[in-house]
Amino acid sequence: MKMTFRWYGDDDPVTLSAIRQIPGMYGIVSAIYETPVGEVWTPEAIAALKGKINRAGLAFEVVESVPVHEDIKLGKPSRDRLIANYGETLRNLGAAGVKVVCYNFMPVFDWTRTDLALQLADGSNALSFNAAEADAIDLSKGLSLPGWDASYKPEELASLLEEYGAIDEAQLLENLAFFLKAIIPLAEEAGLRMAIHPDDPPRPIFGLPRIVKNRADLERILAVVDNPANALTFCTGSLGADLGNDLPAMVREFSGRDRIAFAHLRNVKTSPAGDFNEVAHLSSEGSVDMGAVLRAYYETGFDGYFRPDHGRMIWSETGKPGYGLYDRALGAVYLNGIWEGLRKAAGAPA
Repeated sequence: MKMTFRWYGDDDPVTLSAIRQIPGMYGIVSAIYETPVGEVWTPEAIAALKGKINRAGLAFEVVESVPVHEDIKLGKPSRDRLIANYGETLRNLGAAGVKVVCYNFMPVFDWTRTDLALQLADGSNALSFNAAEADAIDLSKGLSLPGWDASYKPEELASLLEEYGAIDEAQLLENLAFFLKAIIPLAEEAGLRMAIHPDDPPRPIFGLPRIVKNRADLERILAVVDNPANALTFCTGSLGADLGNDLPAMVREFSGRDRIAFAHLRNVKTSPAGDFNEVAHLSSEGSVDMGAVLRAYYETGFDGYFRPDHGRMIWSETGKPGYGLYDRALGAVYLNGIWEGLRKAAGAPA
């Protein structure tokens, strides 16, 4: 596997030089954040980002993410123009050597948490989600919730939620299928794999449909366009927030079919009610058996990209919640240690 690390650009308090010092680090996962959603990422902007990363001694082969415009998710007439723009961005990324594009199809909200700094017993803090707190929110009174897209003004958010009132899971899946049927041939032509990220959390929130929650959802999406370019970002933290998801079995199935292009590896401590908080990557800290997950990847011959996902804030670090340096670096070393152990146990060189 090729170890990567999420970096949010020049404003990220975690520097490229610090990331480069993490043992076994191969590349950076990033994006063009200044380009408005729906507009084309220019070759010049992509080349500038790639140059910064390459000069730091790291590869730039995974983008996370090229956002999907809400009009595409809603199936509005403007989607044809927006999909054409998306395809042009993919061509530009492919020409720059990018191999994987992670994206999601979550309506309105990306990952959602109810607390960005839950105090844990060891004194660290982490992202958490409380289902009852989220369900009790009255959107008609506005919304202030960690993780939501603050780029929407209150009146814009109200209008968007009203539009989604006519969209159920079946319609959202149909709109995703329309997008995939247009984009996957372009991605394949550009030498890219599109890797959809699971819903986070993997449950409906605020009455909005969710269609990337479990094994059945993943299978339906892959069947829309049965092509390796239509692939998964398999996130153990997102899918692990539903205790009904058998993560090692899902990895064996989808990695065994070469349909996982990108692996997000993080641990969550999940309750039967659907509440969860993020913890250290160590298997014993949460509900994800990281050793079993990595064994499934190893035994199915996975050789794609992975990254240590969200970490705690430890050692008095401050920064972007979930994306500090120290705990993610510890996670990277832990994951590398498991992988080396699997390789040696199988008789392969470290």
